Amino acid sequence: MGSTLLTVRLGMDPPPRLDKALARDVPEDAALSRTRLARLIEAGQVAVNGAVVTDCKARVDEGDEVAITVPEAEESHILPEDIALDIVHEDGDLIVVNKPAGMVVHPAPGTPTGTLVNALLHHFGGDLSGVGGAKRPGIVHRIDKDTSGLLVVAKSDAAHHGLAAQFEKHSAQRRYLALCNGVPDASDPRLRGLRGITFEPGNILRIATHLGRHRTDRQKQAVGWSGGRHAVTRARAIQQFGAPAVCALLECWLETGRTHQIRVHMAYAGHGLIGDPVYGGKRKLPHKALPPAGLAMAQQFPRQALHAASLGFVHPVSAQEMMFEAPLPADMAGLIAALTPEAENSTVA
Repeated sequence: MGSTLLTVRLGMDPPPRLDKALARDVPEDAALSRTRLARLIEAGQVAVNGAVVTDCKARVDEGDEVAITVPEAEESHILPEDIALDIVHEDGDLIVVNKPAGMVVHPAPGTPTGTLVNALLHHFGGDLSGVGGAKRPGIVHRIDKDTSGLLVVAKSDAAHHGLAAQFEKHSAQRRYLALCNGVPDASDPRLRGLRGITFEPGNILRIATHLGRHRTDRQKQAVGWSGGRHAVTRARAIQQFGAPAVCALLECWLETGRTHQIRVHMAYAGHGLIGDPVYGGKRKLPHKALPPAGLAMAQQFPRQALHAASLGFVHPVSAQEMMFEAPLPADMAGLIAALTPEAENSTVA
């Protein structure tokens, strides 16, 4: 297998650790993330002043010459599968797909096949320059199995490096549409009394907490105030259903992107998502407030009613600002239609 030799001379006042110094001084066009550099160091592919170093914490000094051997990308162990994809955009560096509900993003012990990555490997047909040392799609963010909507995936190390930096800095724009129990409103004294909840102009609900693993159920996330990771969600009701209103279509956007963030935050606020089997809670929709067909559909909705509707980012190679939108999937659009009285019935795009 071939390899490329990259030589770097460390600049003034380098960070004392080898991995951090390389992360700073390796040219950006080499598209080597700090994680990738750490793996190369540990694999014996990095020499400082002619001597191989395998400790990421090794001390380095200004002017040190570092030689990095970057092996050619290996074939992925994940098998390609011929699964249809809804491709919104594709170029030489990245692809944007509209993932259907029910599809897992990346293979895991419980779901080794049938995932988005399996489908992408088949779609690319080997046309990958390598991400992290392997010829595989670069997953920089995920959405839950039963959440539908937009994902951007890198096809090269350069794209992966640039996209990952945007998601880490929370500069990528992500907006979701969700159907929730109840209607969040600034006039609700219960919400005003909940820690971490405030309202911004325009009746925008802001939820700021920490999110971390649930103490007893390790498959779940839970709100906390110490430990975990800081998480901020904003949401506003854009359509209400029922007489009186008992559920709502929300527009949600993320300041951070944590596992299950919208689902956990809305449940914490007492407005769990319709159909959410994990965080939806035991709240029941009133029988008399909704059309019978809408009530029945909401009660039997088979997944969390959550859709990643828009995605914006700066193209990591061309620097072009990009924005994509995906219409509501048929199940959520059908639920909205059933919840809406016939005189007002309309399909939400």
